[in-house]
Amino acid sequence: MTADTARDAIYTDGITALPGAFDVAWADRMRADIEAAFAEARARPGGAVGRGPNRYYVEIHPEQLSGFVDLVSHPWVRAVCAAVLGEDYRIVELGFDIPFAGAVAQPWHRDFPMPDVTRTDRRLDSLAFNLTGVDTTDEMGPFEIAPGTQFDDEPDFEHGMFPPRSRYDRYEALAVRKYPRRGDISARSALTIHRGTANRSPLARPVLVLGVDAADATNDDKHDLAVTERYWAALPADVRAHLTCPVVERLTPITQKHTIEGLVMGAE
Repeated sequence: MTADTARDAIYTDGITALPGAFDVAWADRMRADIEAAFAEARARPGGAVGRGPNRYYVEIHPEQLSGFVDLVSHPWVRAVCAAVLGEDYRIVELGFDIPFAGAVAQPWHRDFPMPDVTRTDRRLDSLAFNLTGVDTTDEMGPFEIAPGTQFDDEPDFEHGMFPPRSRYDRYEALAVRKYPRRGDISARSALTIHRGTANRSPLARPVLVLGVDAADATNDDKHDLAVTERYWAALPADVRAHLTCPVVERLTPITQKHTIEGLVMGAE
């Protein structure tokens, strides 16, 4: 899939994907990193935020993901970022969602209110890349998306993110469930209406999230990405060029900021 094809799919459907971008061993290391980061986050106040019962989000620093450079250097990731967001795109978020056994279906939502540039110019100024830590089955509560809804107007959306139930019939008619396997990458506009479905299995379904902005977007004010001086010095120059986060002597564990989702989704 070319970058232009991916860009067209994101503007048309709100989502695209590259199956088999990484091998299974790489994805398994990613999952191990996620599990270690989740254990650390749950052990301190504010380390993990609820996104509904038995469903959590955790933001992490690049140094907590052993494959971070592999991911942000992947030719497809770079090409899609440049095609959709411009050559001066910025990496602003790294984190993961985990729906555990018993996680219920979320309400339909987008991840943040629509920016003015999207509303007035129909330009998308951010992307979310997702990578699964498991081979997804229907019992695990797969991600469900309503293609083509990234430009839906939102005057009646609660917090600019949650459409009223009167709109659900449309989203359910459009809904497509995704069943990614370890090593696959998807790229989407987080404005596309979506939800996690109920996890009826005994297994967790961890999913890595990489958030990327256009040069003039402002999502970095919602995140606390940072790297140490030693890590920064070892990064390739073409990675540093897209990583505008603070460079610090010592990392501070991230306190999560995503409180609206938890409130609306009935987090524990």
